[in-house]
Amino acid sequence: MRLGGVTGPAGRRWRTATAAIAAATVLLSAGCSGDGKSAAPSWQEAGAEAGGTSASASPSPQPTLSTVAVTSPARDATDVQAIAEIKYSSEDPANTSVEVADANGKKVEGTLDKDEKVFRPAKALGWGKKYTVTVTGTASGDKGGTATSSFTVMDKPSKLVRVESFLGDNQTVGVGMPLMISFGRAIPEKYRDDVQRRMQVTATPAQEGTWHWVSPTQVHYRPKVYWKARSKVSYRVQLQGVPMGDGWYGRSDYTVNVNIGRSFVMTVDNKSKHMTVTRDGKAVKRIPVSLGQKKFPSVSGTMLVMEKLRKTVFDTRGRFSEEDAYRTKVEYAQRLTWGGQFIHAAPWSNAEQGRRNVSHGCVNVSQDLGKWLFDNTMIGDPVTIRGTEEQIVNGDGWTDWSMSWEDYRKGSAI
Repeated sequence: MRLGGVTGPAGRRWRTATAAIAAATVLLSAGCSGDGKSAAPSWQEAGAEAGGTSASASPSPQPTLSTVAVTSPARDATDVQAIAEIKYSSEDPANTSVEVADANGKKVEGTLDKDEKVFRPAKALGWGKKYTVTVTGTASGDKGGTATSSFTVMDKPSKLVRVESFLGDNQTVGVGMPLMISFGRAIPEKYRDDVQRRMQVTATPAQEGTWHWVSPTQVHYRPKVYWKARSKVSYRVQLQGVPMGDGWYGRSDYTVNVNIGRSFVMTVDNKSKHMTVTRDGKAVKRIPVSLGQKKFPSVSGTMLVMEKLRKTVFDTRGRFSEEDAYRTKVEYAQRLTWGGQFIHAAPWSNAEQGRRNVSHGCVNVSQDLGKWLFDNTMIGDPVTIRGTEEQIVNGDGWTDWSMSWEDYRKGSAI
């Protein structure tokens, strides 16, 4: 009860008297009850107990605090690998946060997998640097437990493996171009799966593809079918600090962005002695050719334009017999194999082009058409030759497309 307008000592006396009257009323009610039980005063909440004491409401459940801990790397561990993942335990992973910072307090960027309870740094940690991990658990919106731990990364090793990309950043290539990574040292088989997992490819629009180990020192990536024309491809190589056997570690992290050009596909048919050129799915040119004579047959299979030479010299002395060897100047040459099969202008065989094979294995075309092809092709454009006496040997050039998709996938380490 509030007595408005009364202040000072008089007001305090009124409040004291009022409180005394209220207390006496409660005692009187308790003593005069006919059945020994008091009726609850009108100001008590429903369910008040006898004697004027209100019933206690059920206590609200208290939030359970998460119990968290850093489980790896161990506290104060040294010589930790630069690619170490941060693992932790938590009773409530969905409401647990993880922060990793260097000695200067700079936060480490990365991804937190709450299902696996692991924090993965976006890139290798610094050689010889110390890091602190802070794991904070919360439950029901209340702050929960916090755990901290520190560790130190191993010093920079003396044995580092060079990791190189054949393609340069923002290069534009043909629809058949594989992504190619080479290593300065052979990678033992048991380490290849981890190496491969740390080379991620993203294509826009999305396209299915896989890595294929061409050799212990080289791995390629190709899509299931030719790249979609004018698409964007990015590959991220995160191999700094990755173990590669016998105390060797990867040296580099880098990202390469590649542009896929228009679709430009060349198909050579030995039977008709013609090449059909298709641009973006439409046939745009039919070119007479002369392929390798029986003694030096052209190889069949799908190859890629690997190198373009406006002018060069073909010198086969020491490779062929004295009778067959030659040294001659050549224009508009485009390499298809390491063994020396090219498309090139050959004005000396104009009369045979479209009629019979007289070359030493190359695809001969006229001077004008050789120039037209040279001006319109780019590295990675596919060339398929059909119907000759020999098949291409795997590895004699970029032969990724001479393998079926099923066989190509078998070359993956994962």
